[in-house]
Amino acid sequence: MDIVSVIIQLVLGAVGGNAGGAVVKNSSLGTTGNSIVGAIGGVILGQIISQLTGAPPPDPAATAAATNGMGDIITNVIGGAGGGAILQIIAGLIKNSMNKA
Repeated sequence: MDIVSVIIQLVLGAVGGNAGGAVVKNSSLGTTGNSIVGAIGGVILGQIISQLTGAPPPDPAATAAATNGMGDIITNVIGGAGGGAILQIIAGLIKNSMNKA
């Protein structure tokens, strides 16, 4: 796990969470809630996608070369933003359905 990848996933997850809350209005948890849940979702899906698309090799020299590619950055952006939006929408809808009961 590369710290730069995790930071990208956290930030883009928070952005994705807020975007998800804006798109699906009845799932919004507020700005702070959307950001926190989105950041968690961003890291989770970002790590899953990183593993599915091929984790960097364990050799430190090869890892440094492998983590500097645009493909890894794009994977982190898509995984972070997508995971943030998805988890925020799911969490928001669950919270709202529990409040109605």
